[in-house]
Amino acid sequence: MITYTTATTDNELKEILALQQKNLPTSVSPQEKEKEGFVTVVHTFEILKAMNDICAHIIAKSDNLVIAYALCMHPKFANDIPVLKPMFDELEAIIPPIPSFIAMGQICVDKAFRKQGVFRKLYKTMQSVTQPTFESIITEIDASNTRSLQAHAAIGFEEVKTYESSGQLWRIVSLT
Repeated sequence: MITYTTATTDNELKEILALQQKNLPTSVSPQEKEKEGFVTVVHTFEILKAMNDICAHIIAKSDNLVIAYALCMHPKFANDIPVLKPMFDELEAIIPPIPSFIAMGQICVDKAFRKQGVFRKLYKTMQSVTQPTFESIITEIDASNTRSLQAHAAIGFEEVKTYESSGQLWRIVSLT
């Protein structure tokens, strides 16, 4: 049975980091990147914990192990993860501005639990935990990560903006 909750322990945060390491572009084959997707950002334990202390990350657990996560990133961390700073700069330039939002800093589902609705349930849980404090969930997706783009569109994310940073194309999407 899979349960959905917020991260509350250091051990859960360490399990998030372990799952992240298994799904970085350097850890998956080119075929797997195209078919299954990948995660881009490498977090330190310290930044992951600081983010969790402000707005707890959403996790899915099976047999008491973290098998999926959606990281909650309050905009106050905009300058703390260099690869995400351009996204926040782009969001600041949008007129009219996007109402109060939480950034989903990364989402990942363990390979053994994919195609079981975990992705969708992580976002439903994130919405229920973060609303009404935040009106929307914003994230950016590497434009080459077609699997992630399709998955986000399937649950209602809409494109807000496409931009280029350091020679890479990004798509900012929003779920309200």
